[in-house]
Amino acid sequence: MLITEPPSFIFIDQAEPLILFGISNSVGIYFFVILALLFISAMMSGSESAFFSLGPKELDQLKEDESSSSKLIQKLLDKPRDLLATILITNNMVNVGVVILSSFILNEFFPTSAEVNHLLRFLLDVIGITFVILLTGEVLPKIYANKHPLLIAKLTSKPLFFLSKLPPISWIRIVLVNGGALVNKLNKNAAIKITSDDLEQALALTKEENGSIEEHKLLEGIVRFGNTEACQIMKSRMEISAIEENVSSKELLAFILESGYSRIPIYSESLDNVIGILYIKDLLPFLNHPDEFEWKQMVRKPFFIPENKKIDDLLKEFQQMKMHLAIVVDEYGGASGLVTLEDILEEIVGDITDEFDETELVYTKVDNHTYIFEGRTALVDFYKVTSIDSKEFEQLKGESDTLGGFLIEQAGRILKNNEFIICNQVKMIVESSDKRRIKMIKCILPQSIENE
Repeated sequence: MLITEPPSFIFIDQAEPLILFGISNSVGIYFFVILALLFISAMMSGSESAFFSLGPKELDQLKEDESSSSKLIQKLLDKPRDLLATILITNNMVNVGVVILSSFILNEFFPTSAEVNHLLRFLLDVIGITFVILLTGEVLPKIYANKHPLLIAKLTSKPLFFLSKLPPISWIRIVLVNGGALVNKLNKNAAIKITSDDLEQALALTKEENGSIEEHKLLEGIVRFGNTEACQIMKSRMEISAIEENVSSKELLAFILESGYSRIPIYSESLDNVIGILYIKDLLPFLNHPDEFEWKQMVRKPFFIPENKKIDDLLKEFQQMKMHLAIVVDEYGGASGLVTLEDILEEIVGDITDEFDETELVYTKVDNHTYIFEGRTALVDFYKVTSIDSKEFEQLKGESDTLGGFLIEQAGRILKNNEFIICNQVKMIVESSDKRRIKMIKCILPQSIENE
């Protein structure tokens, strides 16, 4: 009878699975693989910053350069979503690989079975590996790429193009890009709500960056445009050049030559009863007419608006009605002033001066912090000249629209000479006044406010 020995079995300790591969050799291999993966992660992170920080100057250089790398960069930038997906997928896969291999190495030197090393192992796993990945694979590469975007973009253009075609990265990229496009399509009707305060904060954050003062003032004018009311930019009734309906044609022509305006409000008995607007161009056929002519038949219907009319809505109505002038009325129907299309546009682009406008300054600048204004100076003009924050003034102004009216609103009476009030750290001293109105005001700004 043949007796055979029982088969021998090799038992492997599950606590040390790397024994099969030779632990001493694998640690070194894993270490060099981790270094290679960190280098790839650094290149991916740097390429993300480089490609998406290329400015107009760098893009113009790429168009002039006929090298293969420049053409490849332009080709990748034509599909920014595909490019970003390729970078992010590769970067995340590489970082996961770094974490897994680092855990294998730590298992050799700090095995989990050793109870004393639990805290140290946790710190190495969570803090140590994360710090290494962030520093070498994210922070340093992005800082360098922001300073040399064109160089990094040229170095990584060919690897990125290759990775975008390499499975499984290309498969995942297609799924992510198409899935994102589907989500955007489903949410295309969801409006993004951005308030004017958000835009003002964004402008304040970018004000210190490169850019002219004129560009920032233009953007600030656009932001404030929707919140500005007609009463804030109108010419007050004291400044309106209007004429009574019963004057003769000769008196009318003389008044037109003296005023220099192309549109004249016509009123009956008082300015509170405006009955129409006379366009001077309608009188051209009668300029050499020797006799009296019926100019009243040429008066057009006036356009009335309330004082709180937003000027962005008024601009749309001007466009639709093909009009350039509106009479501003108060709650009792009396004329408060008038607003023109030019007044609205000046809120965005600044003062528009033609050959008929007076070039005299309506204020005097004594020094960088001291100004002298007329009492009838509009508050919006006061804000523009001094570059002061208008929020507190707008909250306290009440029904006033001029600097003199603001002082009367705050004091509750017409201030006398040398009397003053302080608002938002601005000291406003009455230089000249009478029983009816405040004529001249000296404004002393705080030292922290600088006129730009």
